Amino acid sequence: MELMSHSSTFLLPPERDTLNNNTNGTTCSSPPSLSLSYALIILNQRLPKFAPLLWDHAKVRVCADGGANRVYDEMPLLFPTQDLSFVRSRYKPDVIKGDMDSIRTEVLDFYSEMGTKIIDESHDQDTTDLHKCVTYIRDIMPNNDKSPLCILVVGALGGRFDHEIGNINVLCRFSNTRIILLSEDSVIHLLPKNHRHKIFIQSSVVGPHCGLIPIGMPSGSSTTTGLKWDLKDTEMRFGGLVSTSNIVTGDIVTVQSDSDLLWTISIKKL
Repeated sequence: MELMSHSSTFLLPPERDTLNNNTNGTTCSSPPSLSLSYALIILNQRLPKFAPLLWDHAKVRVCADGGANRVYDEMPLLFPTQDLSFVRSRYKPDVIKGDMDSIRTEVLDFYSEMGTKIIDESHDQDTTDLHKCVTYIRDIMPNNDKSPLCILVVGALGGRFDHEIGNINVLCRFSNTRIILLSEDSVIHLLPKNHRHKIFIQSSVVGPHCGLIPIGMPSGSSTTTGLKWDLKDTEMRFGGLVSTSNIVTGDIVTVQSDSDLLWTISIKKL
């Protein structure tokens, strides 16, 4: 079974990432694999303080409909000493895509005049705005062994619960694509059952609280190392045991399961 590696190096400041981990701050894989490039999707929730860090190193930046309102309104708040117009011009999305039911007219007009590509998919009411954005990124960005694709999604948690579940469903629908859901407090991504997983813990920015949650079907057998309460051929299912409020104890966590699992770990106040 092939090994799949994961980390949260995208949350490290570039200089710390370079000095401490010999990485360039632009990968969401683990050391020593440095070849991952990532795309950034902004959803319609409050921007975390680390949003500019992710923005600066993304290969492409896509706002899902009302996510453009967040960039327009909230990016200047993260740079209170800088000119508002400069910040808005500096943090201009490459693409705005969705059903256009949330974006304000003045925001749409501003970015359109700045050269942002606008893709109106209001005709498609069967998929979420996140699904639409992921499909777009998969079509335009390479995904190969030398440059595996990773998509970071900001604002994926919080707000309406049905939206959160819809975002998690996107992880399952695109299980062959690395998609990482982010909020101010948490990282979530899928651990596909057809891989063994090694998770490198950047303890300066994430942890120690973590969880492993079976998704789609029960797990008949899950085994881990590196957790305070390790699983050993453990069965997990809703209505039974689910590994929440666990704690990482070292720099590496390993996971192997006979079903897909959601991995989540807390983000420290950056």
